[in-house]
Amino acid sequence: MANSDQVSPEVTYDPMPEEEGIRAFIAKCDGFYPPDAVAASIEQQRSWYDALCAEFAFPHPEGMQVEDDVIADVPVRHYRPADCTSNHKIVYMHGGGFVVGSRDSHDAICAEISEAAKAELIAIDYRLAPEHIWPAQHEDCHRVTQSILASGKKIVLVGDSAGGMLAAGIAVRAREEGFGNRVLGQALIYPALGGDLNWPSYGQMANAPGLSTDDVIYYRDVLKAPMDDPFAHALSVDDLRGLPPTFITAAYFDPLRDDGREYTARLARAGISVQYREEPQMIHGWLRARHMSPGAKAAFGHLCKAISDMLETP
Repeated sequence: MANSDQVSPEVTYDPMPEEEGIRAFIAKCDGFYPPDAVAASIEQQRSWYDALCAEFAFPHPEGMQVEDDVIADVPVRHYRPADCTSNHKIVYMHGGGFVVGSRDSHDAICAEISEAAKAELIAIDYRLAPEHIWPAQHEDCHRVTQSILASGKKIVLVGDSAGGMLAAGIAVRAREEGFGNRVLGQALIYPALGGDLNWPSYGQMANAPGLSTDDVIYYRDVLKAPMDDPFAHALSVDDLRGLPPTFITAAYFDPLRDDGREYTARLARAGISVQYREEPQMIHGWLRARHMSPGAKAAFGHLCKAISDMLETP
């Protein structure tokens, strides 16, 4: 079980990527969302984050149908590309530490994934903490995915950061409830999976741009999810057999890096088909840099290809 009480003392430098595009992205983000944002009120954090997301908004692809909806009493947004060739669906869970974010914050990201994969994507607007602590977020995502799966549809689960934690937990629960064969795959983007704070990345990347180890501790404290809850922290699951094919993309300059490394290793030992990419010049949150960083653009391409491949399953 992961240990959330101690932080590795291995903090010897302030890590910073060399790629000019990602450095420009970091500077731009800091102008909207300061590195110490979690010290501010929840309202201020959300205001800053919304402004940041608006700065990185892009028009929807031509011909894409976008519709807000409610599934099982949970707000969602549907994205259907003009060239929709897949009968399966993508279900997306956004990041934001469970404190910030919405279906608006990841709108352009979801639209571009849907377009690239030629499949309908459903983005879940789950409840946020601290107004709603765990397991409210998981239950919202479960109700939506359960409704889709119960209708006979097959899905690919996708989530970034906090959303990666949710997607991983939904995959575990789908297996437990007998719907595992309808989950074609899961794509986890720099996911938070309940890693041990004494692991190397939490010390080496404690002051990394985009997300610090102190931020990770803050978000865990706000969410209040038990560290041994298998639907919250996939790294606490003893038996990973029967989980779907998995794609994990991690950023080298990210305290959550070792979460991705360790989960990949454990899935592989359990016989699960798993692909792992660790982007050497990327930071937590690189999804938003896909139009200004060559490294982020390439990483986004690999992500979309992995999702597309999962959708090709009959």
